[in-house]
Amino acid sequence: MKKALVPTAFAACCVPLLWLAVQAATSGLGANPVEELLNDLGYTAFVLLALTLACTPLQIVSGWNWPIRIRKLLGDFCFFYACVHMLTYVVIDQGLDLKAVATDVLKHKFIFLGMATWLLLLPLAVTSTRGWQRRLGFRRWKRLHRLVYLAGGLASFHFLLRFKTPRVETIAWMGVICVLLLVRVVAAARRRAGMVQSP
Repeated sequence: MKKALVPTAFAACCVPLLWLAVQAATSGLGANPVEELLNDLGYTAFVLLALTLACTPLQIVSGWNWPIRIRKLLGDFCFFYACVHMLTYVVIDQGLDLKAVATDVLKHKFIFLGMATWLLLLPLAVTSTRGWQRRLGFRRWKRLHRLVYLAGGLASFHFLLRFKTPRVETIAWMGVICVLLLVRVVAAARRRAGMVQSP
């Protein structure tokens, strides 16, 4: 079962992309396929980001080790979908008109937040390997990768502002991210308290 964990998680992460490919091939993306594609790719990246954030708190609360084994995989797929989401916007939606992209980023708050989220995820994806962990040192590497919580917050507001009427699932995922952050904060506070009390 342990051997099947990573391949199963990998296959599950591929499902949204395959589903979108089938929908695109069969004209199932509706009247505005580019908008639907952008929404689905972005939402998939957002969910994977939340699941990545859930791995450590789940391990803390339950004592299970399997969430840590798939954390990097989930993070890598999150960045992959975020990249495809951004490329769909820049290349297909805006036709590589970088001036129009810059105007959109400055004009629309949700696009600004989305771009900021991607820029935060970029160094995290680049430095996600053990080699970079050694180069930076564990403490610096860990401090850098705490930016994932800021990315989660920005992504939440990106989706909240994307639609005129807030979607229930977006608010629910924002709540999940807040709970996950609270678990990490409480765990860190307990560790510090234990260090202070120890002789």
